[in-house]
Amino acid sequence: MQRSCRGLARFAISNRGFCTSSKAKGAGNDDKIVASVLFERLPVVIPKIDPSVYVFQEFSFRWRQQFRRAYPEEFLKKSDTRGKGEYQIDFVPAPRITEADKTNDKRSLQRALDRRLYLLLFGDTYGSPKGQPVWHFPEKVYKSEETLRKCAESALESVIGDLSHTYFVGNAPMGHIAMPPKDIPSFTRFFFKSQVIATNKVDIKSQDFVWVTKDELLEYFPDHSEYLTKMIIS
Repeated sequence: MQRSCRGLARFAISNRGFCTSSKAKGAGNDDKIVASVLFERLPVVIPKIDPSVYVFQEFSFRWRQQFRRAYPEEFLKKSDTRGKGEYQIDFVPAPRITEADKTNDKRSLQRALDRRLYLLLFGDTYGSPKGQPVWHFPEKVYKSEETLRKCAESALESVIGDLSHTYFVGNAPMGHIAMPPKDIPSFTRFFFKSQVIATNKVDIKSQDFVWVTKDELLEYFPDHSEYLTKMIIS
């Protein structure tokens, strides 16, 4: 039994195939990897409360009022004077509907303040028909970068020029789509999430661009709307 096991092991080792450098390079040339960036602007104002949630909050408040502690009248009068004097500030909330909302200016970040916005570019990209610009995310074909995230950072940097007002969420991609072969061999597109930080204006270097909500984004990619709906949680 031991002899048969040793003979089988020697046979497996002698017939094991190893990948040479030439084979690896040939495999890498067939299947490309593209790093795409889902660049988002977080909500600026608190989203409106759903009517059902508002009704529940109102009910909870009235229920707690039945059992609240009755405070002395002199204590309540002292609390009325708080905030008055030289430190009093008249606060006027900013309007939820901006000029960009009224004119439907999708190139502005000053729209849909209670929603997340995502950057889409219009132009040539890997996988698009030659000479036919399409809407796409900031992206780049992976070549010699240290990591796939570095490739994604390079893709975004080529569009906005500076990453000082961006934050990449994690080192791993948030999802991927395997693109079937058409005019070019098949490739895989990996998505990384990045966010706009501490600024309300981003200079975009592209033929055209838009900042869109999740619902609007799905209209640009009808073939992948089902997957993007699951990947983008907002």
